[in-house]
Amino acid sequence: MHCEASDGEEGGRDTEVMQQETVPLPASSKKTKQPKECFLIQPKDRKDNTTKTRKRRKKKITDVLAKSEPKPGVPEDLQKLMKDYYSSSRSVIELEELNLPDSCFLKANDLTHSLSSYLKEICPKWVKLRKNHSEKKSVLMLIICSSAIRTLELIRSMTAFRGDSKVIKLFAKHIKVQEQMKLLEKRVVHLGVGTPGRIKELVKQGGLNLNPLKFLVFDWNWRDQKLRRMMDIPEVRKEVFELLEMGVLSLCKSESLKLGLF
Repeated sequence: MHCEASDGEEGGRDTEVMQQETVPLPASSKKTKQPKECFLIQPKDRKDNTTKTRKRRKKKITDVLAKSEPKPGVPEDLQKLMKDYYSSSRSVIELEELNLPDSCFLKANDLTHSLSSYLKEICPKWVKLRKNHSEKKSVLMLIICSSAIRTLELIRSMTAFRGDSKVIKLFAKHIKVQEQMKLLEKRVVHLGVGTPGRIKELVKQGGLNLNPLKFLVFDWNWRDQKLRRMMDIPEVRKEVFELLEMGVLSLCKSESLKLGLF
């Protein structure tokens, strides 16, 4: 009897132990629930941070230009770009010397013109002018743009203006400098359309004389697939200013050369 009682007590204790072991289970399940909640919150925060970081990275000139209304270029834009470009390498006096007189600028395109209509407006006496031009290794008018493809587009779009004028393509793609020098030396050319880098190289090598030049027109307002104008592209902007220093600025100040922003 005594053994049975002790067995019963032990059995009861075993039951109590089992109950004690099983009772805390809900509490432990609560504990496991809390980390899950914490785990779910963390990815959300990371996602927000990632989104913010991505937005900052994507904010480029393309996004800014896409939201902005197209504004036609004016002479002040060119003057300001020149000062900004040379501000770190020139003194205040030298920067003032870069200022061009208002008289050297032609009327700017107000975004309503085609190239032909704009050129007719800034140069109404073109036919007479080109008939009197007989000097080789030179042109009367230069149109500067950002690429070879854009050069071809501009040449096609100026058909109504150019008439019988001789036109030369001045870009580096598939055309060697020597070939262009031979063409300029061989015949009288009235119009040159191309990139500042190749025009600069021709001037440097003596293949193109800028003194007879009467008009220099920048393809200022046109934007490429990334919505960049020619002066928004650093390498093009650099070459433009280097070309201006190769005699263009002095010709403008002497008022023998006029600048236009198309």
